[in-house]
Amino acid sequence: MNDLVLSLSKATKLYAGVPAIDGVDFDLRRGEIHALVGENGAGKSTLTKVMAGVVTLTSGGMSVDGVEVTPKTPLEARNLGIAMVFQENSLVPTMTVAQNLFLGQEKFYNRLRGIYIAAQQFLQSLNFDVTPTATVGGLGAAKKQMVEIARAVLHKAKVIIFDEPTATLTPEEKKYFFDLVKDLKKRGVSIILISHALEEALLLADRITVLRDGRHVVTADAARFDRARIIQAMVGRDLSNTLYGARKATVRPSGKRVLTVQNLKMAPMVKNNSLSVFAGQITGVFGLVGAGRTETFKIVAGVMKRDFFHGGEVILDDKPVRYRVPAPAVQAGIAYVTEDRKVEGFFETASIARNIYLGLLAKFPRGRAWLSRRESTATGKSWIERLKVRAIGDEAKVVELSGGNQQKVVIAKSLIQDPELIIFDEPTRGVDVGAIVEIHELINSLADKGKAVVVISSYLPEIMALSDRILVCRQGKVVEEFSALEATEEAIMYAAIH
Repeated sequence: MNDLVLSLSKATKLYAGVPAIDGVDFDLRRGEIHALVGENGAGKSTLTKVMAGVVTLTSGGMSVDGVEVTPKTPLEARNLGIAMVFQENSLVPTMTVAQNLFLGQEKFYNRLRGIYIAAQQFLQSLNFDVTPTATVGGLGAAKKQMVEIARAVLHKAKVIIFDEPTATLTPEEKKYFFDLVKDLKKRGVSIILISHALEEALLLADRITVLRDGRHVVTADAARFDRARIIQAMVGRDLSNTLYGARKATVRPSGKRVLTVQNLKMAPMVKNNSLSVFAGQITGVFGLVGAGRTETFKIVAGVMKRDFFHGGEVILDDKPVRYRVPAPAVQAGIAYVTEDRKVEGFFETASIARNIYLGLLAKFPRGRAWLSRRESTATGKSWIERLKVRAIGDEAKVVELSGGNQQKVVIAKSLIQDPELIIFDEPTRGVDVGAIVEIHELINSLADKGKAVVVISSYLPEIMALSDRILVCRQGKVVEEFSALEATEEAIMYAAIH
């Protein structure tokens, strides 16, 4: 047991009775690189957040150096020697590099000059080319990551967890990151690496653990894996799970071409992307972190702007368009149902009816000079019944609803505009099982009525169950297209990571 620096036994975390991880056993050896892989929603981040003190287990145990521990905050985890470098970094952007390094370790009296000198010496000892006086908000992704790593080493972390560390790095920055990880290993630090890039796991890791649907599938030495075996472990599923239905036997024929995207660019996420979307079909869009799926369709919907020079074309109903804000896109018949409903999807303290009514008002070119409470109530009630939104009453605030019912409100806000092109971005993320079935039925009914429907999803069973045609994105553009009749989960995953 002396070789184990950290272990989890029967680790289970429930959210509203639904397990994010379910009875997972995991151990980390001293001075090893341990890759944690699995599809989106497999439980990788939840498991590591338990170790980092961000999430507390519902049941099960955790030990560090053979001693039972239950870190309830990141500070407690840090005191145990566990640090996590998040996908979205946890630095304070308005502070300098040196101030971020020593944040939480300040003495009673601090001399800024002394902090800068100490930071300079420490960064040089790690061979990090980062200026200690630079403001963190002005640094690139790779430099921010260096600061996070330096902070972890400074705090004498014996375990460092990396969550998708290379998702926003250039090839040159990735190579430098790999060298950093190998150097940390030589220093005796144990590394947990969460990555969708299987080649990185195979290249760097001593051992690999695969999670699927919140459960542990397999742990073995990296030498015993190849890409095919990892993919099989990631996508293999219990066939008794019928939530997403049987394999599609038929697909809808394509109607008129509603949307064409040609050589679309938005540095650094979208690179010469081209695709088409047809009426009367569901076009599924799959890809891993950083594939540029969401960014492409946010450009279409006017939420983001493409590059000004050589940014490519968006053609809607045979007419070139360039929306710089969402309003004209909404008026042209485009609806974008956001993946982040809590931040972008609704006004949480307003009622269900008012939220839905505001969606209708967005359809008018110059808004309205008057608002009708009676119309708001009637419209809201109609859509609440149509989408089976479960609430205490029509005037209930959206923040009081469950995740599935909140998502239905966001969808209703868009559908009330009677759009021709509806883009669903992660339509069932954080949604309960019953609501998933209802949302899928709604999406299918829209395509049956002749609407052009796009479903962006990180969950392969959802893509397979809904799509008539499947577009696979990698590194900022569509790299493969499948008919739903010929597609397999293995083929789609190969295209997404190869």
